Amino acid sequence: MGDICVTSEKAKRINQKLNRELGIVISEALKDKEVIEILLNPDGTLWIEKLGKSMKQVGTVKTSSSEALMRTIATSLNTTIRRDNPILEGELLIDGSRFEGLIPPIVSKPTFTIRKRASKVFSLKEYVASGTMTNEEEQKISEAVIMRKNILVVGSTGSGKTTLTNAIIHEIVKIYPDHRIVIIEDTSEIQCAANNSVILKTSDLVDMQRLLKATMRLRPDRILVGEVRGGEALSLLKAWNTGHPGGIATVHANSAYGGLIRLEQLVAEISPSPMQHLIAEAIDYVVFIEKTKTGRRIGEIIEVSGYGNGSYIFENVSKNHKEMIHEIN
Repeated sequence: MGDICVTSEKAKRINQKLNRELGIVISEALKDKEVIEILLNPDGTLWIEKLGKSMKQVGTVKTSSSEALMRTIATSLNTTIRRDNPILEGELLIDGSRFEGLIPPIVSKPTFTIRKRASKVFSLKEYVASGTMTNEEEQKISEAVIMRKNILVVGSTGSGKTTLTNAIIHEIVKIYPDHRIVIIEDTSEIQCAANNSVILKTSDLVDMQRLLKATMRLRPDRILVGEVRGGEALSLLKAWNTGHPGGIATVHANSAYGGLIRLEQLVAEISPSPMQHLIAEAIDYVVFIEKTKTGRRIGEIIEVSGYGNGSYIFENVSKNHKEMIHEIN
């Protein structure tokens, strides 16, 4: 197989250097459609995770080699990585994979994680065929799309939130091909085939909250957020409640109800009020996806109808599974 390449002539030298310093094992893993994550531990062991499978050690990397690689990646991102700036974040020039690297003193030796972009957008029907969700769950999500309900996708790290979000976006585009979709994210993970779409990315100078304000002037039909991490949660909730229904956002949580509590925590970063009534009004459905020993599955879907007597009012509208096929990540 040939080297991974980029189209920019300007980046050829860095591309060649990256391919050389990545080494055969990492380069092949980046080209393998089944691989979703590549990880280097401080002890030099290299691990990969494939769709529906547990992490597996695939080799080792010398400290000098990982240091050289991270310096080259830093150069490609127009930054540096050194002891007084030991964290390197960004996207690999060669394929857009998300890179998170650490060096001493915050780790004993170089450590990094490469999160690959989804190589395929699955449909909700494929989720059903794989056993990741039931027919009833697929129909409920599809109905939510048709009725322009706001959907919160929740799960732990590596549970498949982004992949599921891509599937729901695919459903939106299929049903409403003319909708103007504005997407906000930190790294390029969401995939949208809409003819009328705008993708905004945060930067060191412009955070997600600022982008949400700008989004309101871009005439969106739907506002999607890759992952809500902070006080921008309040801006998103207000946007969804002021003429922009049918959005999707993701948060880290260990249950559907926990997703609502997580939103409260994020809102609390900039507001003294927990805003439970606003959350209940803005969020229509919470879809919880989890990673089990046999693969990913929809753990539950709840429909939120309000807030009262100190708790959210909701109905569990999903069908829990006992056994799952794990073809979908």
